[in-house]
Amino acid sequence: MNSDKDKIENKEVNNKKGQEKEKTKEYTIELKNATKRFGNDVAVDNLSLSIEKGTLTMLIGPSGCGKTTTMKMINRLVQLDEGKIKLNGTSVYDIDPVQLRRTIGYVIQEIGLFPHFTVFDNIATVPRLLKWDENKIKKRVEELLDMVTLDSSYAYRYPLQLSGGERQRVGLARALGADPEVLLMDEPFGAIDPINRLKLHDSFLEIQEEIKKTIVFVTHDINEAIKLGDKIAILRDGKLVQYAVSTDILYKPANQFVENLLGQDRSLKALTLKRTKDFISSEDVLTVSKETTEEEISKQLQKKNQIVAFVLDKNDKLIGRYWLEKTKKDKFEINYDEKPVLTEQNSTLNESLSTMFSSGEKMLPVVNRRNKFMGIIRLDHILSLIHISEPTRPY
Repeated sequence: MNSDKDKIENKEVNNKKGQEKEKTKEYTIELKNATKRFGNDVAVDNLSLSIEKGTLTMLIGPSGCGKTTTMKMINRLVQLDEGKIKLNGTSVYDIDPVQLRRTIGYVIQEIGLFPHFTVFDNIATVPRLLKWDENKIKKRVEELLDMVTLDSSYAYRYPLQLSGGERQRVGLARALGADPEVLLMDEPFGAIDPINRLKLHDSFLEIQEEIKKTIVFVTHDINEAIKLGDKIAILRDGKLVQYAVSTDILYKPANQFVENLLGQDRSLKALTLKRTKDFISSEDVLTVSKETTEEEISKQLQKKNQIVAFVLDKNDKLIGRYWLEKTKKDKFEINYDEKPVLTEQNSTLNESLSTMFSSGEKMLPVVNRRNKFMGIIRLDHILSLIHISEPTRPY
């Protein structure tokens, strides 16, 4: 009896703690029973969603499910028919629509850069509308170019002089121009080729770690949603099917529709929940400067019983690697590679393992978005740590 009583009391305490924790959460965006109709078609149907401050929420679902309409209702590009949408506790309909949109960053797939504006002028667009001082604008543009890893020479180029990936980076910088608290992103990487898309994902995650904006991100790609999102909202026919963290989506899909959306390789997708940076090691790693001679590098490698030495510049950026190769005469020959195979710290473990397997490398250097050397990952170390359990069907 006492045991049952203790369980009930513990459950009540835990429920109380959970309620208190929920009260302390700070929500930037709240949708309550939001509904939008186009004629007789219901695009968004009684949708309720609370988005926490500083988090990245992915909206995903099939075409016509209402994800883009939902996003556009937040900045009033689409008008709400029923329900409420609040920004920091204030109804978006109590805020002047022009002022509202100037305080919310917006990034779309087509990017929408002004072709007759330079990169500088594109990024400066909203700060100038807000009548910022030109010196403040110049400083902000320089900060943002550095943040998206474009050097200052890009400031005076035009959009047509940029690659697709570079235009997307400028589009993100422009959205962040006035330092908005909220970013709305409508399939921003959808038109980028797969290789550059992965690089943009990694850079974007690293930037979000620094700026901690509240982001609503529309996508049709479940892998993108799992990799980027703090939480995922799955929509179907304008209704919310499931809203949860990626782990729960993968391991506790709400129904058959969600399971079908995830596909048959859910166990492999679980690897996207793990970040490469969580497996970085700096043990037994030899780094040298570009001024170090090959003879000295060879001696250091043999002394430390290592095969590879990574070459760093004065800013700790990776610029190459040396490796020892044993000859037929049992002597060592040193080789140099100025473009070593590498991975980024925010790449998923799945992506880094794929790079390893395709290149045949069992050890990879890890860099950040600025190409700064962060350490290495080893295949044997990863395999000794990871365990993938088979997702179950809770429904």
